[in-house]
Amino acid sequence: MTEMKYAQAINTALSDAMSADPKVILLGEDIAEAGGSFKATRGLLDTFGPLRVRDTPISEASLASLAVGAAMTGVKPVIEIMFMDFITLSMDALVNQAAKARFMFGGRSSVPMVLRTPHGGGLNAGPQHSQCLEAWLAHVPGLKVVCPSNPGDAYGLLRTAIADPDPVIFIEHKAMYGRKGDVDTSAQIPIGQARIARAGRDVTLVTYGATVHTCLQAAEQLATTGIETEVIDLRSVQPWDQQTVLASLQRTHRLVIAHEAVQAFGVGAEIAAWAADTAFDELDAPIVRVAAPFMPVPFARALEAQYAVSAERVCDAVRKSIS
Repeated sequence: MTEMKYAQAINTALSDAMSADPKVILLGEDIAEAGGSFKATRGLLDTFGPLRVRDTPISEASLASLAVGAAMTGVKPVIEIMFMDFITLSMDALVNQAAKARFMFGGRSSVPMVLRTPHGGGLNAGPQHSQCLEAWLAHVPGLKVVCPSNPGDAYGLLRTAIADPDPVIFIEHKAMYGRKGDVDTSAQIPIGQARIARAGRDVTLVTYGATVHTCLQAAEQLATTGIETEVIDLRSVQPWDQQTVLASLQRTHRLVIAHEAVQAFGVGAEIAAWAADTAFDELDAPIVRVAAPFMPVPFARALEAQYAVSAERVCDAVRKSIS
């Protein structure tokens, strides 16, 4: 185990993957000399040179299309979209090309590419630089979507994503780049395997990404009042680990889902619908969701704080489930 910051874990995963496989290349805006907007690719240009770490024009559509074409010819591109909000400009390449290539070519072609991008608020970056759009991508057959909550998972899942023969959207949280944690560079983390971040007996609390830490804080507060909350970190939202969630519900019989993205038509809605259909007999109370309101992310610090999912809101949801 080595302690690393979240950004350092990503940097190390990229470096190790590039050392292990000469087909892995990095593409993106300001990822080379500048080291990326959040410095996750710092130093990689010096190590691997300009043929494998390339700055691209400011055109997300061209960047994603380049990656799809490169991947279909045997290269393993890892591209960086500096804010998830800008992924909107690359949706044709992702949704209509990368996601469908294996299906349309009868399994004879694959697109082994990774798209890294940070999402989320907390930095007062405003409505065009703070969105969580993972539900859009999880809705598309052919795309995998992962969202690690800590440096160890960031390293392990990124190595897995780069080795995957199909396109993977790798979502980071811009407010977590400085968060420290233990990293085991020998650990393999499969996409679609959740982890129990905190064991509990009273309520199952399902979450992912930075909201995991909010939920763990809430669980600590609830424990002081005798409520033991089981926190499940999904790690990936497509595919997501139904078996781990079901096993937890069979113990707790209550379900709360929390995520930073807008609540309407979100990841939580899918999990709630699945639970109502598959695990209905296990539920002793209505499913409760905690998420952002249906509005753009505010710029003002005070308004963004009200918009965000807080430990207090999570505690209220858990208490509602129990009452």
